[in-house]
Amino acid sequence: MIELKTAREIELMAHAGHIVAGLLEHLAAVVRPGIKTKELDAEALAYLRRQGAAPAFLGYRGYPASICVSVNEEVVHGIPGDRRIREGDLVSIDAGTVVEGWYADAATTLQVGAVSPLARRLTETTRRALEEGIARAIDGNRLSDISSAVQEVVERDGFGVVRDFVGHGIGQALHEDPPIPNFGSPHVGPRLRAGMVLAIEPMVTAGGYEVEVLQDGWTAVTKDRSLAAHFEHTVAITERGPLVLTAQHALTSRQ
Repeated sequence: MIELKTAREIELMAHAGHIVAGLLEHLAAVVRPGIKTKELDAEALAYLRRQGAAPAFLGYRGYPASICVSVNEEVVHGIPGDRRIREGDLVSIDAGTVVEGWYADAATTLQVGAVSPLARRLTETTRRALEEGIARAIDGNRLSDISSAVQEVVERDGFGVVRDFVGHGIGQALHEDPPIPNFGSPHVGPRLRAGMVLAIEPMVTAGGYEVEVLQDGWTAVTKDRSLAAHFEHTVAITERGPLVLTAQHALTSRQ
């Protein structure tokens, strides 16, 4: 069942989203060659505590860290550890928080120093796919209008759309209905309504879309070990268009 949020509840989620946006901005300034991914996790936890917020991921289904840090061929759910970031890496950071019982969730892919032309194109395509998906999060549209918009951008640029992981509803739980694939035909699925809040998150690969989960039970990598990128925003559907709750400046519909 897809729960509709009140204006007040969306305000609370926007507060959590503002903290997530600030956290990702802070981590983007911290990432550099030589830093360990577990040092990024420590930075994230300290930042959230300074904001009076709790990490959404720590302990979720046994997850052992405050953020996910996925590097290069790692698509999502990378566990921070002793891996050192290197010049030319793509670093995807997925972060969430809970404030007064309401969640927000976002992700970004960072380019560390001079990256390859392929890595730049992949990153920009994934960012643009998210923007196009958000632009379809309109009251009265269908859920798959978001999915098809993402897929169209990605595949037009010659990249792969991950099938095994999808976006999701969000609210008083980190993951709520509906699941939001990043692929599919338009104009099918549930009707979008004002009050829905969705975590839209394209996960895109430079090669095939198949992924596999490593022995740690969490880290998902591309099966062909091609590069991956991941962007995500928590988005409220309103009568005036989509409102991005995890951006410092809200995006609005271009329709």
